[in-house]
Amino acid sequence: MIKAIIFDMFETLITHYESPLYFGSQMAADAGVPEEDFIRVWRQTEDDRTIGKLTLEQAIELVLKKNNRYSEEILNTIVSKREATKIECFKHLHLEIIPMLDEIKKQGLKIGLISNCFSEEAKVIRNSILFPYFDATYLSFEQGIQKPDEEIFLRCMNELQVSADECLYVGDGGSFELETAAKLGMKTLQAVWYLKEESTQPAWRKNEFVQVETPMELVQHISEVEYEIYNK
Repeated sequence: MIKAIIFDMFETLITHYESPLYFGSQMAADAGVPEEDFIRVWRQTEDDRTIGKLTLEQAIELVLKKNNRYSEEILNTIVSKREATKIECFKHLHLEIIPMLDEIKKQGLKIGLISNCFSEEAKVIRNSILFPYFDATYLSFEQGIQKPDEEIFLRCMNELQVSADECLYVGDGGSFELETAAKLGMKTLQAVWYLKEESTQPAWRKNEFVQVETPMELVQHISEVEYEIYNK
C-alpha cells in the first residue's frame, strides 16, 4: 500500500521556465564580466553550493574577485535579483499543483520533498506556499548530500516512517533521482507537465518510466499503483 508520495521540487512542483531566468549569463551581464569568464568560475562552485559548503553570497563574491569585479554593490544586486527570481517561480505554478497536493492530503497520504538546491532556494522553499504540505523536507544544501545519492532518500523515508515499497517517487528526472528511487524499491512516475521540448531544462522524457502529463493525472495513478501492488 502506498503511504507516502515523495516529490522533487524544481521542474516538478515548480518551474524556472515560466518566469524570467536569472542564471549565469544574466548574472555575468550585471557583473560586467564576459559570460564565458563568469560561467567558468560559477560552474566550479555548483557542487559546493548544492551541498552547503558555499552560500550564494560566498559564491558570487568568489566569482567577482576572480574576475577583478568585486564590489558590495554588484554583489548585492546579483544576490537580490537571484533571490527574487526564485520567489517568482512560486507565482507561476501549474494550475493543478495545489489541487493535487490537497487531494493527496485528503487521501491521508504523507508528502515528502527531496530537492537539490542552493542556499537561496532552500530559504525560498521554506517560506513558500508549498512548504506547509510537506511532512518531511530534505534539501541538499541543508543535508550536505545531493541526489542521486541514496542516503538522502533513506533519510526522508526514515522521517516519514515508511519503507521504499510504500513510497511513490515523482520527479522530472533531471538529477537521475528516478533511477535511484527505482533501485531502492519505490514506485516511480516521471512528471513531464513542465517539460518543454528544445529548452535548456536538465531533464528529458525517459521512456523507461511511466510519464504523467498533468498533476491531477498523478492522483489517478496513485490508485492504479495501489491496485498493481495489491494484485501482485
